[in-house]
Amino acid sequence: RGIFRKNQITPMVGDRVRISHTPEGNSVEEILPRKSALTRPFVANVSQAYVVFAMRNPDINVDLLNKFLVSLERNEINPVLVFNKKDLATEEEKEALIKDFVGTGYKIYFIEAKEGEGLQELLEELQGEITVLCGPSGAGKSTLLNKLSGSEQMETGDISKRLNRGKHTTRHSELIVVNDAFLVDTPGFSTMEMTMDPKELKACFPEFYPHEGSCRFNGCNHAQEPGCRVKEEVGKSISLARYTYYVKYYNELVEEKKRKW
Repeated sequence: RGIFRKNQITPMVGDRVRISHTPEGNSVEEILPRKSALTRPFVANVSQAYVVFAMRNPDINVDLLNKFLVSLERNEINPVLVFNKKDLATEEEKEALIKDFVGTGYKIYFIEAKEGEGLQELLEELQGEITVLCGPSGAGKSTLLNKLSGSEQMETGDISKRLNRGKHTTRHSELIVVNDAFLVDTPGFSTMEMTMDPKELKACFPEFYPHEGSCRFNGCNHAQEPGCRVKEEVGKSISLARYTYYVKYYNELVEEKKRKW
């Protein structure tokens, strides 16, 4: 409707709306306040996200994975890590992934979407939630959605051998009803930008929470400051891999802020 354009409101998949009924038909009168809003993927009111990556073909892009997690944390959406094609990885590789996310509280599942292995717990996690499936192309999101919904909802495609990336077979986002839950499939992404103040980043790493307020300096950003409790926990309750990405993102955001000013 014109009122949305006038107020610069763009409807999103997942919006809750107020509808008016007239003899001429139905129309959306109001978009109700959103509990959450993601711009990539473009979806509203999501309560949790299945972050889907393949163990192989394509290999895990750990940088992209952590950027997804930062984006979800910033929007107060609960991430669930889903690693597909589990049969292509060794037990040591799976254990290493689990250790990388120590202290985060994230649930981690290893599945075989095509074979339907490991999906029962994911079905149980869906109940009463609006869940978005996000991750890079080729990870098996559409195959997973088909299995969880019990039907061939989305077109699926093979990996491009030349790029070792999936063809972007999901071109749109839509809500799929699964029992008393909703699933949202989204296009795959190979890149993701982060835009926030550097000081906001630490709130997007839940493994830091138990140590907030324990550093020598108030407002410690857990990067270069001495007497940082978070840095002392690296290799213990905080994984070195995650902390390394935190420092990388923090420095990138600092440089971006300098360029703007």
